[in-house]
Parts: sequence; C-alpha cells; structure tokens
Amino acid sequence: MSDALTRAAKLLDGAGALLICAGAGMGVDSGLPDFRGGEGFWRAYPPYARLGLRFEELADPRHFAEDPELAWGFYGHRLALYRETVPHEGFGLLLSLGSRLPDGVRVFTSNVDGQFQKAGFESVAEAHGSIHHLQCFAGCTSEIWPAAGIDVPIDPETMRAVPPLPSCPRCGGLARPNILMFGDFSWVPDRSQAQLDELTAWRRTARDLVVVEVGAGQAVPTVRRYAELASAATGALIRINPREPEIRHGRGVSIAAGALETLRALT
Repeated sequence: MSDALTRAAKLLDGAGALLICAGAGMGVDSGLPDFRGGEGFWRAYPPYARLGLRFEELADPRHFAEDPELAWGFYGHRLALYRETVPHEGFGLLLSLGSRLPDGVRVFTSNVDGQFQKAGFESVAEAHGSIHHLQCFAGCTSEIWPAAGIDVPIDPETMRAVPPLPSCPRCGGLARPNILMFGDFSWVPDRSQAQLDELTAWRRTARDLVVVEVGAGQAVPTVRRYAELASAATGALIRINPREPEIRHGRGVSIAAGALETLRALT
C-alpha cells in the first residue's frame, strides 16, 4: 500500500483540478450503514430482515402506489438519518485540497445523502438525485422542490411512516423523493441533468485533472464508469476501495483501504 500511496500523492502534487467520484463507501466512516448485500442492509434495518425485504426491493417506486406508508417509512428514515449525520474528516480534507488548485474541485456522486453539500462543497453532480428534494408521484408537474421542513414520523417497530405523508403542493397528491430508484420511469432528472451539464463544461476546461474515486462498487457501476471516462486520456485515477480496488489495464492507482484512513495518508 505504501507504494500506491506514494504514486497517488505524486499525482495529487501535479494536479491542476480535482474531480471526486464517490459511491456509498464514502459515507461509511461517517457512520452511515453499508448496504452491501442483504445481510449488511438487514444489520442496519432489522425490521426489514423480519419481512425478508432487501434494499433493491424497497428502493422501488411501485411501493409509493401500492403501500405508501412502507415506501415513506424507508425513505423517511433515511432522510432523518442523513440530516443528522456529520460528514467525516475526509470530506474536509478533499475540499481543502481541491480548493487550493487553479481549476478547483467538483464532485460526481451516486449518493443521494447530501453529505458533500453539508461538508461545504458547492459544485456536486448527483447522478441519482437527492433525498433532500421531492417531486409529485402522480406527475402533475415536473417541478422539483426542497424537502426542508418536512418530517416523516416512523414507527420503529414496523418501519412504516405515520400519515400524513409528504404531498405535492400543486395537486395535493402523494410526493416522492427526487431519487432514481430501481425500475424507475417517473423520476424527474432535470435538477441532476443541470448539475451534470455544469460538470461536463468544467471538465472541458480543467487542466491537469486528477480523479479520486472513493467507495464506488461494481454492483451499480455508475461512479466507476464516470471516473474511468474522466481519466481515460491521462490515467490520472486514484481508486480507493477496500473490496474492489482493481483498475482495468493499470490505468491509475488502486488503494485497497477505506476512505478516511487513505485520505488522511494522502493529504
């Protein structure tokens, strides 16, 4: 690992711009649960283990139609959890590093938790949306609005939401998080697309770009693919992942460790 850290540090020393690509593993050191596999998810949410429901089954928009209390129990609990969570030290280390570079720092993430914004990052592209924003479930409007001030009481024994549930300010019907779920054809992507467009424009002009990918797995490879694409021309990719650090064709530096310990060592 010492050799990999040395090579990664050298890349960062020569960086003119920093792109952080983050998956769910970025939040583990903040105390957020690891949803990797059914067992990991059920350790975090024992009531779902009793029901035999996996993460992929709960993160399905059909529940908002068939059982909205179940759907909002899952997302309402996560909304409260993310609001309470304090980003770990590694976020600040990356922000400090990126802010010193001539062309600055941007973030691409599949996480919906808003932790980067809470840590002070101003430019974050949330590829799968944000739990801190809502949309109309019925689709009466394409408007997206903040979830600030909305609390969803949860029965901790059943993990079901207690009505009244969040509603659309236009039609009064059910609201849902502005998150891309599994098998989701109703997600409104406008907010995320605007963020991605801004990131693309920045990448065209960023000089000596170095990509730091943190905690992004292969099960949903959105982040890994973006990181590889962004670093394809130069190979200036640092992949930090304790379980799946490998990089195809050796185009970068792989570090088999957790986010916080590695970021402390690098910065």
